[in-house]
Amino acid sequence: MSMALYRTYRPATLDEVVGQEHVTGPLRRALTNDRVHHAYLFSGPRGCGKTSTARIMARSLNCEQGPTPDPCGVCQSCTDLAANGPGSLDVIELDAASHGGVDDTRDLRERAMFAPASSRYKIYIIDEAHMVSSAGFNALLKLVEEPPEHVRFIFATTEAEKVLPTIRSRTHNYTFRLLPVKLLQQHLATVCEAEGIPAEHAALALIARAGAGSVRDSLSVLGQVISGSGPEGITYAEAVLQLGMTDATLLDETVDALAVHDGAALFIVIDRVMEAGHEPRRFVTDLLERLRDLIVLQNVPGAVETGLIDAPDDQVAREIEQARLFGAAELARAAEVVSEALSALKGATAPRLHLELMVARLLLPAADANERGFLARLDQLERRMATGEFQQLVAVQSPAQAAEQSGEPGPSSRPRKLSEVAPSTGKAPAVSETPAVDEPVASAPVTAAAASGVGLTELKSMWPAVLDAVKSYSRVAWVLFSVSAPLSLVNGVLAVGLDNANKINNARASGHDERLRQAILDVLQLDVKIDVVLAPDVASTVTSTGAERTSPPVADTPSMDDENMDDSSGVDLALRALGATQIGEIEH
Repeated sequence: MSMALYRTYRPATLDEVVGQEHVTGPLRRALTNDRVHHAYLFSGPRGCGKTSTARIMARSLNCEQGPTPDPCGVCQSCTDLAANGPGSLDVIELDAASHGGVDDTRDLRERAMFAPASSRYKIYIIDEAHMVSSAGFNALLKLVEEPPEHVRFIFATTEAEKVLPTIRSRTHNYTFRLLPVKLLQQHLATVCEAEGIPAEHAALALIARAGAGSVRDSLSVLGQVISGSGPEGITYAEAVLQLGMTDATLLDETVDALAVHDGAALFIVIDRVMEAGHEPRRFVTDLLERLRDLIVLQNVPGAVETGLIDAPDDQVAREIEQARLFGAAELARAAEVVSEALSALKGATAPRLHLELMVARLLLPAADANERGFLARLDQLERRMATGEFQQLVAVQSPAQAAEQSGEPGPSSRPRKLSEVAPSTGKAPAVSETPAVDEPVASAPVTAAAASGVGLTELKSMWPAVLDAVKSYSRVAWVLFSVSAPLSLVNGVLAVGLDNANKINNARASGHDERLRQAILDVLQLDVKIDVVLAPDVASTVTSTGAERTSPPVADTPSMDDENMDDSSGVDLALRALGATQIGEIEH
């Protein structure tokens, strides 16, 4: 049976302690100058080298060549205190978790008065010192404050704040730290080389992440992976399987689907996570780490060179591309949502439900009615406008298709820039008073109009049907053109008269003329260009031609108290009663 790696590679000198130079440096100088204190307190997270450093201090103090920072390793004391040695009677190591009572402390105090059996000092290493009871610390206080010349104390704890202040004030305190992933990865590579085990760089990075900065935990994980690996050594795929980590491919699919708001793909990923038996909290933790990497890449140009991102080169390349797909506020909100889901998953009885709710919130920034959600939505809009997505939709979709898909006016009513509609907010532009003889602004192709054989007379007779078709596209457009009439058809340009200059501005700015053109194409199979002109007497023209049927009937106009009134009814009211001008519509 092989010995555990963390025992096999336990450091034997201060130089072998990994990543704790801020502690080993002062201790080495104290040993060199023979200014060793009578009591030390080593604190820090588990697996960082506290107990190992305490044992090295014991070897250094009792070495026949010492006190020295470099024990000889051949004298009786050094061999007794080696990693596989029998131990020494003069170095007593106590676990305060089971020997922290007042009776144990009194017994220690009585034994400390006796001289060491064969060494220079009698050294007490008290592990998990925070477990000593208050009565036990009080019984030990006088001995720690004024110990005999031959006694030294070394306390080790993970919770220094629980040690009595009177004890802390009588010791030299050194705080151990967790190791960075890159340094831990280098140490694991050294161990694998010493063991003769080939290991992939990405696999060691994964093991270092699993160790969470603890050398002992990382060596334990490494020993597990080595014992389960094949002749090819430690591979990334094998490490992922054994450690239950989330595969990078799964995280890539999640982030890519989130970038394009593909809800179906995201829910399929959640199904794969649950069906494969992945730990939900592990998946959410890995996703949060990926989002953290994307945020760092957005804000730190040299994140890889400075060591803020430690991942394989191909993964870093993918993360750089993914970071470009998000806005800063959108990424920050996604990270907060995932972090909240991670907290909610602790002790949850329905983890799948929590994961699906997390996905739903990620897909819907409007669920957060605060500044965070607003900034995320603003990021999405800016990115879509920058990539020309709105223009592509206008080019690809017809207004009818857009209306069927969203239930809203077609994409031709996309919001305009203020500079495009500013004139409409001031004084109305001058419009010709003789609409019948107005020359069109631009000539449209005449092929379709000429080939169809449809003239102005047919247009006037079919005008009620055209307005009914407009209503299917947009209720606002239907109300706008309810009092209108075709005036002339010249060179494929249809002049449509309206009785109000504000209505003309509204029709042009909001794209309602395009909806009228599409309605004419649907009803008469006639493709024309619409030129909306001012005709103050159009109401009388409508009455004289019998087109009064096109005006919206009173019974069909929704009242303000109607529960079924749609969102556009308020716009209708503003247009009709106040003469307002619609400058655009924004979809949420």
